[in-house]
Amino acid sequence: MDSVSQLVLGASVTMAVMGRRALLWQSALVGAFCGTLPDLDVFLDHGDAIRNMTLHRTESHALIWLTLLSPLLAWLTAGVLKQTFQWARWWPAVWLALITHPLLDLMTVYGTQLGLPFTDYPWAIGSIFIVDPLYTLPLIIGLIAALWRRQPRWSRVGLAISSLYLLWSMAAQGIATHQVAPQIARQVGGNARLLVTPTAFNTLVWRVVAVTPERYYEGYWSLFSPQRPLQLSAHDRGAGLYQQWKGDWAVERVAWFSHGFFALREHDGNLLISDLRMGEAPHFTFTFNLGAPQARDLHPARLPSERPSLTEMWRTLRQRL
Repeated sequence: MDSVSQLVLGASVTMAVMGRRALLWQSALVGAFCGTLPDLDVFLDHGDAIRNMTLHRTESHALIWLTLLSPLLAWLTAGVLKQTFQWARWWPAVWLALITHPLLDLMTVYGTQLGLPFTDYPWAIGSIFIVDPLYTLPLIIGLIAALWRRQPRWSRVGLAISSLYLLWSMAAQGIATHQVAPQIARQVGGNARLLVTPTAFNTLVWRVVAVTPERYYEGYWSLFSPQRPLQLSAHDRGAGLYQQWKGDWAVERVAWFSHGFFALREHDGNLLISDLRMGEAPHFTFTFNLGAPQARDLHPARLPSERPSLTEMWRTLRQRL
């Protein structure tokens, strides 16, 4: 999720756990820091754009490493605040602020390797967009109300509402998947792999992506018109290019991280690979230039992501609704 959501989630969790055992602003400050801490790995450069993408949300988001880090952070927190007698109470608050970060990231489609060091599988539910005001606003309002009225229970109210919204997102994803799966089977084939994720800022309109070895298909489903036939646009996946480049580290890395939702194409003599899970055809959030076949780029670069304006995004959302 976005940085604001993670910050207010951490602050809300710590305030809710500590209650009146600490000053509310102190709890909020500690929680905001702990909720932001895992994402500091974005400042690490691993050598190229593909490594930077696939090595984000790794050790810093692993549940076991965060659990092992939590007592040290709790001890430092208690020491800085001159509350060493409160160390045992700060521990669960800090731990929850840390681990709720990767658990919230798990809800997005990106991929979070929270099982390290036992597995590097990039887990992803994909039921919520990376920025969703309906998730974040209850946390912000609850946090402000708690600080203003000096009542930590308001942070718990915000947490309850936002958590219910996450449950709703998974339910809506299940409804959308149930509705579109038979149509995908009829139009594309029963062997197609299916991905259903929300469009920007909402859980009412869902983006549907189906992939076969040769093509990928994209369409949109609205909760307001569930019986409307699904209209799919078909695009080439570059199956021939994949056969040529099969075994290449960069290609296989993106294929693994995207769970097979990727496409290859040539542009100006260079090979481009796109992660189909984020963005919309033909503009995807993560597209990498692997170089020319005869001049392989050992440090693939990420192409700039072209995004529509907010006005255009809201207009498109209204049309799809």
